[in-house]
Amino acid sequence: MQIESNNIKNILTVRNDRFGEFLLNIPALRALKETFTSARIICVVNSYVKELAQDLPFIDEIIEWNQEEHSLSQRFKLINLLKTKKIDIAIMLNPSKEFNIMTYLAGIPQRVGYNRKWGFLLSHKIEDKKYMGNMHEIEYNLELVSLVGAKTKDKTLFLSTDDKAINGLSKVSGIEGYNNLIAIHPWTSDSIKQWPIYNFSELAKMIVKEGNIKVIIVGGKDESAKAREFFGDLDTNIINLTGGTSLKQLAALLKKCKMLISGDSGPMQVACAVGTPVLAIFRNDMPGKSAKRWGPLDQRHRLIEKNNLSDITVDEVFSKVKEVFIK
Repeated sequence: MQIESNNIKNILTVRNDRFGEFLLNIPALRALKETFTSARIICVVNSYVKELAQDLPFIDEIIEWNQEEHSLSQRFKLINLLKTKKIDIAIMLNPSKEFNIMTYLAGIPQRVGYNRKWGFLLSHKIEDKKYMGNMHEIEYNLELVSLVGAKTKDKTLFLSTDDKAINGLSKVSGIEGYNNLIAIHPWTSDSIKQWPIYNFSELAKMIVKEGNIKVIIVGGKDESAKAREFFGDLDTNIINLTGGTSLKQLAALLKKCKMLISGDSGPMQVACAVGTPVLAIFRNDMPGKSAKRWGPLDQRHRLIEKNNLSDITVDEVFSKVKEVFIK
């Protein structure tokens, strides 16, 4: 669809799920801003993601809307708010019946998304083939915004960081002024993609035995109990910060690290966005969940993938760590 860019004043984008998925929309948001240079980009995000979204230069305004059950009054309040924004284009970057309905009722003329979840309400749509895993998620997002003519040559992820965000955290954890840091994120939101946590524990012990290296365990509050169980008393050089950082602190912390070791996760995307090398562990027997769709793209990153995650040994991962970090 060819749209006269000068006529577009306000664009709404919706991606209000987890922060890793949100970050993979950075190139799509960049494409919108580069194409519609005079337009305001209004982004609907999960409230937890707001602190990352507000630092992106492509976003002019943020609307918080969590993925949860909303009352009719809440929905109509948002519909009325959208009406006041005089939005020209709404782009549902992830299939959403709720937003397909609300953007239609808000009278937004161009409504773009996937032909799912009441896709008949959209004015421009494509079939959702992400489950096939033929492209990276970044490419899928760029494909969607291309329906309104948005393009960019820059497909990289980028997040700015502020060292001040971890000043107090560094002092308390004992990593202030320390340079040889490796981060490990052992968790995943999908158990089918989980390399055994015990393996991550053994890997952490092997790394610190190399000497002059500290390992930081990161994760969300939901993993705090497991983190204490598997990493609490292993070694003084294994520092458990699970549940102890905000997203901005996580970004600044990962920027400080020489490497992140992780499965498919949000912190993996954060590390990519702040320029920290990643050693990613994936299974490759499910196209929609493979590294081809979700993995790091830059050549500085390393990837280990097999059909069965239990076939990936601790020694195999450790050898990759030594190859990249421990000389």
